[in-house]
Amino acid sequence: MNADKREQIFARLQAENPNPTTELNYNNAFELLIAVILSAQATDVSVNKATGPLFSVANTPEAIYRLGVDKLKAYIKTIGLFNTKAANVIKTCKILMEEYNGEVPEDRESLEKLPGVGRKTANVILNTAFGHPTIAVDTHIFRVANRTKIAMGSNVLQVEKKLLKVVPEMYKRDAHHWMILHGRYVCVARKPRCGACGIEDLCEFKDKTDIE
Repeated sequence: MNADKREQIFARLQAENPNPTTELNYNNAFELLIAVILSAQATDVSVNKATGPLFSVANTPEAIYRLGVDKLKAYIKTIGLFNTKAANVIKTCKILMEEYNGEVPEDRESLEKLPGVGRKTANVILNTAFGHPTIAVDTHIFRVANRTKIAMGSNVLQVEKKLLKVVPEMYKRDAHHWMILHGRYVCVARKPRCGACGIEDLCEFKDKTDIE
C-alpha cells in the first residue's frame, strides 16, 4: 500500500470519529492501568461491569491494596483469569506505592516492570493516559493492518513497528483507537462488513468471498 492511500484511510477514519478513545471506563491513569490489566483475554464490556463497582469503593493503589487479593477477586470474578489478575493487580499497587509515590509511571521500561503489564498494555497507557503516539497492536489492529495491507507483519511487534513507520505523524496519536474500533465493528474477523466500510475502496483486501 502506498503512502497516499494510507493518508486517505486515516483522514476518513478521523472524519468519521474525530475524538476516538478507549471503550474502557476510567477517570485517571491508575484506573486505566487496572482496567487494561483486567482486559487481557476479556471484553471491555465485562471489564467495565467489574470496575464500576470496584472503582466506587477503591480507585487508588492504596485502597485496592487494602482490599487484598481475596476481596479484589470478589469484584473481578466474572472476568477471565481473575485469580492471576487479582494477584498481579495487588502486586502492581504495592510497587506503585513503594516506588512511584502512588503514581503511574510515564515511561515504557517502568510500566513493563509492573506485574501483568506487557508491551501492549504499556502502549495503551502511554497513548491513552499520557498522549504518546504509541500504537498498541491487539488482535483487531493486527487483523486490520494485515487485511487492508496498511502494515503487514507476521507478529504483533512487526506490525507495531511498521505502523509507527508508515502512519502519517498527524494521525499517529489516534491511530490505535481508530483501528481497534474499525476491527471491532466493521473489519470483523469472520465476515468483514466490507459493504458498510468507509475505506473499502482504499483497502487492498482481495478475498471478499465471505463478506456481509
